[in-house]
Amino acid sequence: MSSERVFKMAFSRVYPLLVKKAERKGRTKAEVDKVICWLTGYDQAGLQRQIDKNVDYETFFNEAPQINPNATKITGVVCGIRVEEIEDPLMQKIRWLDKLVDELAKGKSLDKILRG
Repeated sequence: MSSERVFKMAFSRVYPLLVKKAERKGRTKAEVDKVICWLTGYDQAGLQRQIDKNVDYETFFNEAPQINPNATKITGVVCGIRVEEIEDPLMQKIRWLDKLVDELAKGKSLDKILRG
């Protein structure tokens, strides 16, 4: 899938998949929301507004209040690619989010996921 196609995917369509992935492993929607809000700077109401507005991934991240400065500490592999080596800033943010939800689904504690 091309980067352009990923960027134009509606976040409101991806979000339930992220929640479902975490819930299959015994985690909660609230934990997924906490991870998303930590990464993007949205509060719960802001996150919900973005979902309701049906924005694409590109808009979701471009309108994010502030990417967490500790996001650069997110490392590892998603889809066979090291997230810290991704050159496109938007794709890196998308993969950071994937990595955080992966860690949540694998049972990592929220404190470690949020680089606390």
